[in-house]
Amino acid sequence: MDESPAETAPVPEARNGGSERTPEELVAKCIAPVKKQFLRPPPIRGLSNDQNDAVSEGKSKASQTSVVKEKKSKRQLKRERQQAVKSAVGICPEVAKRGDVSRCPYKDKCRFSHDVEAYKAQKPDDIEGECPFMTAQEACPYGLACRFLGSHKDGVEGGDVSAHRRSSEVNGLTKDVQKLLWKNKMKFPKADAKLKALGLEGNAKSKIKILEDKEDDQVVSNNCDVTDGNGCSELPAEIGEEGGLDGTCPDDESRPSKKTRSVIEEEICSGEVDDGGVSAAKEAAEQTSTAPEPEATVGIVLPESDRSLRLHPRERKLIDFREKLYLAPLTTVGNLPFRRVCKVLGADITCGEMAMCTNLLQGQASEWALLRRHSSEDLFGVQICGAYPDTVAHTVELIDQECQVDFIDINMGCPIDIVVNKGAGSALLTKPMRMKGIVQAASGTVDCPITIKVRTAYFEGKNRIDSLIADMGNWGASAVTIHGRSRQQRYSKLADWEYVYQCARKAPKALPVLGNGDIFSYVDWNKHKAECPELSTCMIARGALIKPWIFTEIKEQRHWDISSGERLNILKDYVRLGLEHWGSDTKGVETTRRFLLEWLSYTCRYVPVGLLDVIPQRLNWRPPSYYGRDDLETLMVSDSAADWVRISEILLGKVPDGFTFAPKHKSNSYDRAENG
Repeated sequence: MDESPAETAPVPEARNGGSERTPEELVAKCIAPVKKQFLRPPPIRGLSNDQNDAVSEGKSKASQTSVVKEKKSKRQLKRERQQAVKSAVGICPEVAKRGDVSRCPYKDKCRFSHDVEAYKAQKPDDIEGECPFMTAQEACPYGLACRFLGSHKDGVEGGDVSAHRRSSEVNGLTKDVQKLLWKNKMKFPKADAKLKALGLEGNAKSKIKILEDKEDDQVVSNNCDVTDGNGCSELPAEIGEEGGLDGTCPDDESRPSKKTRSVIEEEICSGEVDDGGVSAAKEAAEQTSTAPEPEATVGIVLPESDRSLRLHPRERKLIDFREKLYLAPLTTVGNLPFRRVCKVLGADITCGEMAMCTNLLQGQASEWALLRRHSSEDLFGVQICGAYPDTVAHTVELIDQECQVDFIDINMGCPIDIVVNKGAGSALLTKPMRMKGIVQAASGTVDCPITIKVRTAYFEGKNRIDSLIADMGNWGASAVTIHGRSRQQRYSKLADWEYVYQCARKAPKALPVLGNGDIFSYVDWNKHKAECPELSTCMIARGALIKPWIFTEIKEQRHWDISSGERLNILKDYVRLGLEHWGSDTKGVETTRRFLLEWLSYTCRYVPVGLLDVIPQRLNWRPPSYYGRDDLETLMVSDSAADWVRISEILLGKVPDGFTFAPKHKSNSYDRAENG
C-alpha cells in the first residue's frame, strides 16, 4: 500500500525563509496558508524528468514536458487549411453526414474530398463515451466525422447542424446581412439621424471636438509626472489630437468628420436641447421619399417621425440589477458553454465576450460568434468596444436589428494595449466628451438599455469617475459598472472598493451602480453589499473563472469544500456543452480542448477549503507547492500546462501528435502558469 504524500513530504525550510511562519504571517505576505501536512517541495524547473521525480515524489512525468506553442504566420495557417481541405481529412460535410457520396449537391465540383475509405483510414480512434447529441436524444449532425461514432444508435445517419443551433442558440449573422457589411452597403438610418441631431456628423469641426482637444492638453499637462515603481517617467503614449493614444487615427475605425460650430451644436453641448433625433429623423424621411430607391437592405426600418410614437428614455425597458449575480464578460474563457455552466451553478445575468465594433461592422463571422446566446440565458447582454460615436451607434443599431439581447454594454475600461492604442477601452477615460457622445448616440439610436463599464481612471492616482457619475444617467446610460482599478494599475493591486462606494453614493438614485473587483467568496459579496447599500449588485469576473461554483456559494451562503470528483463533473459538463456548441467532429473536439485548457489555466489557482488554515481564500494569494487530498486533486492544482493537457486527455481522449499549448492570458498579479 502506497504511503500518503502528506506523510512522505517534508516541509522545505527554504520556502518559509528558514523558519516556519504562522498562517497570519503567510496571509500578510499574500501566500495561501495551506495546512502543513499537505505541503511539499516545489518542483525545480529546468531539471530532467527523472531528476524532478527524485526531488518531488509523485509528480507526474507528463507535467515536466516542455510545452511551447509554435507561432505561425497567417499565410502559413491559410496554406495548411487549404491543404487539409484537399486531403482526405477534409471530407465533404454532406458525405460525412450520411456516408453517401451521392448526397453532395456539388458532385465533382465540390472542393472537399469524397473519398470515404481514405477518410476512415486516417480518422483518429473514437473517444470513449457517448456522443453529446445522442445524450440530448437528437440525431448527430456530424455522422461519419463524429469522434463518438461508435455510440450512434442509428449508424452514420446524421441530423442538421444549423437546425440544432436554431433550436437552442440565437444571434447568428445571416448571409444577406454579412454580404451587405462586406460591401459596406448596410444602411443605418436611426444611428445617422441621431448622430446628425447631436452634431456628431457633418463636414466641419464640432464643439465636442474642440472641448476634447482642450481636455487632452490638460490631461497631458496634469499627468506628465507619472512614474513607474522605479521612479522612471512612464506615460504610455502621447495622446494625439485625433483620439488614438499613439497620436494616430486607427485605420479600421471610421472617424467622425469635422464640423462648423453651429447654434444647434452649442445647445446640444450645453445640454439645453436634445430632441432625441426627431427633427433629423423627419429630414431623413423626407430625403428618402424624394431620393431614388437605394439598394436593397435587410430589415431596415426608418425611425419614427412622430414624436408621440418614440419611447421616452424613462419608458424604456429597465433591468433590475439589484441582488442579481452578474457573470462579467470574460475574454476567451467567457464563451457560451462556460456561461451555460455558470447558469447551472447560479448565475442570474450573463454577458457575451467583448466584441470590437469595427469587426462586427465588417461582418467578421468570428466576431459575431461572440454575440451568440443560448436559450438558457434568460437575462443576457452583449459587450461592445469602439472608439467613436458613429462606430458605436452603427453597431448598436445593427445588434438591435439582428440579435435578441436584453442590454448592450459598452466597454470603456479595457486595458489591453491593442484596444487602447485605437482610442477605445480605457483610452476613453481621458476623453469625457467622447464618452458622452458615444453614450448619447448609442442610447438615442436604440430602445434597448445601454450600460457602460469603466475603470476608476486611466492614470493611477488620477481618479475621475466620481466627477462624471452624476452625468452618466443624463447621457442615457441605464447602469454603470465600476472596476475598482485604473488602467495603469492593471491587476498589480487589490481593487479600490472605497472609491467604488464613493462613486455609488454620488450617483443619482435612478442610475444603478455595480461594483467589480476581487470578489472570491460570499464573504466578499456580503461585505461590499453591507458597506455600501447604494450598490445595486457586484459583477464577478476572475472569481468565476477560478471557481465557477462561487454563484452557488453566494446563494447558499456557505464555503463549499468541493471534492475533486465534483470539480471533474463540472469539467465534464463543460466538455459536453462545448461539443454541442463547437461540434463533435475532430475540429470541434480540438476547439473544445483548447478552450478547456484556457479555463484550466485559471482553475488551478483554486485552493480547496479543506486544505487551508484560514478561509476564505483571497484572489491575490499565491499558493505554495502542495498535494491534494487525492491524486486527481493533486493533478488539478498543478500549475503546469502539461498537467492541464493530461486532464483534457481524461475528458477528450489523446491529443494529436505534435500538440502544443500555452495559455493565452497571464494576469500581472498571478504569473505562475508556466510551461512544464
